[in-house]
Amino acid sequence: MLSHIVTGDKTWVSNITPESKQQFLHWQHTGSPKRKKFQQTFSTRKIMCTIFWDRQGVLLVEFLPQGITINSAVYCEMLKKLRRAIQNKRRGMLSATILLLQDNAQPHSAAQIQDLITSFKWEQMDHHPYGPDLAPSDYHLFLHLKKFLGSKRFDDDDLKDAAQKWLTSQVATFYEEGIQKLVPHYEKCFNNGGEYVEK
Repeated sequence: MLSHIVTGDKTWVSNITPESKQQFLHWQHTGSPKRKKFQQTFSTRKIMCTIFWDRQGVLLVEFLPQGITINSAVYCEMLKKLRRAIQNKRRGMLSATILLLQDNAQPHSAAQIQDLITSFKWEQMDHHPYGPDLAPSDYHLFLHLKKFLGSKRFDDDDLKDAAQKWLTSQVATFYEEGIQKLVPHYEKCFNNGGEYVEK
């Protein structure tokens, strides 16, 4: 089943991303002076990035132009591009069952989108709204992408290039690991009576 999953989600990527607490930490001797961490804020310049991927790697990356939001028409075009990407990158996958794992955001549940997914003969995995623990992009992919972007500064084009290069530089086992984590996450959720667990 895991080999048939295609998942995707959107996230904001900022031109300036402060380093995380984990990135700030480092080993030092007890007598070393304490390193000061200055208060930083996220850049107000950011780009909406949508990434679709499976256990082999990235299938499609879309950056939305400033001022454009994801509505059913925009998402419909993304899904058409995703289908073409699967056709080009995963020979024979379209003739097999595709399990689309996406959250229940408004554009995703629109009738137009549901009709398109049905016409593709794709199946959808049930996903409750706002469940980051069952969304591989949230608990795996975006976590590592933002860690990579942390404490770096980019202009818009450089930000897109850096994100694209990082995504394509990850080996297949990185993506495989993210999909494999679904099993224990679903088990925890099931054993928790359907409540989300997040970690």
